[in-house]
Order: sequence, then structure tokens, then C-alpha cells
Amino acid sequence: MPTKISSILVAPNAFKHSLDALAAARAIGEGLELGGYRGELSYCPIGDGGDGTVALLLRQLGAEQVPKTVTGPLAEPVRASYGLVRQKKIALIEMSDASGIKLLKDEDRDPMKATSYGTGELILEALDQGVEEIIIGMGGSATVDGGCGILAALGARFYDKQGNLLDACPASLQLLAKVDLYGLDKRLQNVRIVVLCDVTNKLLGTSGAAAVFGPQKGASEEQIKTLDVFLGQLAMQIRQVTGRDMAAVDAGGVAGGAAGGLYAALDAQLKSGIAHFMELTGLEDALKKADMLITGEGSLDRQTLGGKGPYGLALKAKEMGKPVIAIAGKVPLDYDADMHDVFDVVLPICHEPMHLADALKVTRQNLIRTGVVIARFLSISGMD
Repeated sequence: MPTKISSILVAPNAFKHSLDALAAARAIGEGLELGGYRGELSYCPIGDGGDGTVALLLRQLGAEQVPKTVTGPLAEPVRASYGLVRQKKIALIEMSDASGIKLLKDEDRDPMKATSYGTGELILEALDQGVEEIIIGMGGSATVDGGCGILAALGARFYDKQGNLLDACPASLQLLAKVDLYGLDKRLQNVRIVVLCDVTNKLLGTSGAAAVFGPQKGASEEQIKTLDVFLGQLAMQIRQVTGRDMAAVDAGGVAGGAAGGLYAALDAQLKSGIAHFMELTGLEDALKKADMLITGEGSLDRQTLGGKGPYGLALKAKEMGKPVIAIAGKVPLDYDADMHDVFDVVLPICHEPMHLADALKVTRQNLIRTGVVIARFLSISGMD
């Protein structure tokens, strides 16, 4: 480590259900200053494809926000929007705006009925604007439909064995016997589609879309089995048409298999969300100028090491020889060698036992307090 830390890059992910990434960064910085740190602070809140990533990109790239009423996850109309960088002909779409779990009450979550159709409507709207690239952040979806809703909005059709047209939701699609992609909007052939992925889970099995993410979206144990079978059938049917296997590709399970569905049906590129975020925003240059990185998110666990933003950014920092402090509301109880290979210090922000709902309410105060602690440690070590 350097003997002096004269500049710190504060670059957290969102603290889910509590603070967005920008608010989290400001709280950490406030704590550092309260604790007496007098070096340079730079802020770059990060997104890795999870909910809120596109909002950050809108801000960083100066995109125009375009409102649109679309079909919500349970087929109700919702007001959504997408970003448009006109001079570069790029559209930025946040799947959670149209098809997000945040749009539903807890008791209304039902992945058997939920559809991603509204996200497809945003893509159509972007095509009408003449874009040449569409970047989609897929975090926070309410769906496990393999992207069938999106594809249906774009012109795909799904049929059962009798040739009956199926609705684009798993309750109907479990009868799937044929996928027809002929009607897909022809403009898609000339557009680059990039899907930002925050995890690397494949489509099927115990680490797949239904098993891992289904429970968060309201799926029962029986529904998880049904959804996994449906997604396997969907993968087989699309592979017969395009030759691309959504069940084999890394990150195919993102957003209830929507990432895999767009890869297989539309030849979308599945990208590490944090890597592409760094590329788009110039974050790597900011990291080069800093002596230390402070990052974090709501929970640091084994899933973090599967491609989440703090992990990807910390890897880049370690390549540059920068020390990394990671902070989170929840950290592993036991020492995790893999985690500490990337994060030099891992700090929990909570300071007394409390229920999760109460902890979420005081995230800002806890981040400020943790920033003070970090500043004081730098001071007594002579590194500030």
C-alpha cells in the first residue's frame, strides 16, 4: 500500500431497497470528511446491469429520457421510459422500468403470469427512433419468461402442439411446442443489442434462472420445477431455429432467462455489466488517478464474486496495485479467502442488532459512520 492516501475514489453499487448508488457514494464521502480526511475525493457510483444501472448511464452520458406507456409485468399499463443518446444512435433501456419487480406489491408477485412484454415495447419505440445500438440493463425483473414477452412484442410467436397461439407468460408457455421467429421486426437485423449482466448464472438447473431467482419473484417450489422445464423446452425450440443455445451460454439465466432468450433469438451480446459500464463511462481512468478505492453494496457474498459491480471494479483496482475497501450491510460471518483476495478490507456498516426493515431505514447514517471510521483508521496509520 502507498504510504499516503491523497486521493480516494468512492464508487459503490446501489444498496438495494435503501439507497441508490449516487446517494450511497455521497454518504460515504460525507463520513470521510467528518472523520477528518482532507485528501481528494472523487465519486463514480457504479452499475453492473442491476436495477438502476441505466439511470446512472443516463446521467453519465447525458442521454435524453423518453417516456412511454407500456404493458407492465401483469399486463397492466405502466409509465416507463428509456434513454436516447441521439448523436450516437444509442438507446438505453432499464428492464425494471417496464417489467420490474418494483412495480408489484409483494403479494402480487407471480412469475407464472408475469411477462416482459413491456420491455419489448420499449425496444420497438427505440427502433422507431432509428437507433443502431440498444443497451439493456436487466436487473430487477419480475419475470421468469425467458424473454418470451420481449420477443412477442417484437413479432415472435409461440404455439402449442395443436397449433394454438400461446400468451407470452409461463402459465401458458409451459405448453410450448413451437417457436416462430419469422415475424420478428426486420430492423433488429441492423441493430446491435447489448445485455448488461450482473451475474453469470446459466439458464437451467440448481443455479439457473428458476431455482435462484424464482423465489425472489414469488415462485413456489412446484413452480420452480415447472419454470425450469419450460425454460429447457424454450431453449430447445429456439436452438432448432437459430442454432444458438440459451441454456449453454454464461449469464443466460439473467432476468429470468431473458438474457439467454435475447442471445438465442436476436444474437444479443451478453456483457459483464460492470466491465461495459467502465468502458462507457471512463471509470478506469478515474481509478488510475486514485490512491485507494472504496466500493460496496447491500450484501457482499459469494454471488458478489460471480460478476457483481464491486467485484469487477476491485479486480481492476488490484491490477493497478490499488488498495480496496469494501463495505456492505451484510458480509460473510466466516473469513472468505476468495473475497479477501480481491478486497483488502471488508467492513459491515451495521453497528447494532436490528431487523432488516429497520436497518434499511438507517443505511445512510451507517454509511456516514463507516466513512468516519475509515478516515480515522487512515489518520492513525499515518496514511492520510
